[in-house]
Amino acid sequence: MVKKRILLIDDEPGIRQVLPVAFRVIASWETVVADSCQAGIALAETEPLDAILLDVMMPEMDGITAFNKMQSNPISRSIPTILLTAKAQASDRNRFAQLAIAGIITKPFKAPDVVSQIRLILNWHDS
Repeated sequence: MVKKRILLIDDEPGIRQVLPVAFRVIASWETVVADSCQAGIALAETEPLDAILLDVMMPEMDGITAFNKMQSNPISRSIPTILLTAKAQASDRNRFAQLAIAGIITKPFKAPDVVSQIRLILNWHDS
């Protein structure tokens, strides 16, 4: 079985430490990590990836702007993107619904639940 590779773009050190461990232990997924949207965009254009997990609230550039930049690149456009957000209000969900995202995972979360949610959103039942 080929391992799935996920790009995690998040500025919170705790999330960047915990999720890759959960992904590896629970699902045998590999994680590529970026602590900024700029770094994440560069990785999305150069790394072979199966999915992107992108925090919405980031310093310097927000996740929506980063998502739109990745959508303008033919390489990263085809990678399914899931937003990580603490914003779960109806107005935010409506705004996110206008985007070509695969799904939304709300914070706070438990790492094992994120694995389950990714599997559900991306239909990764074999991994």
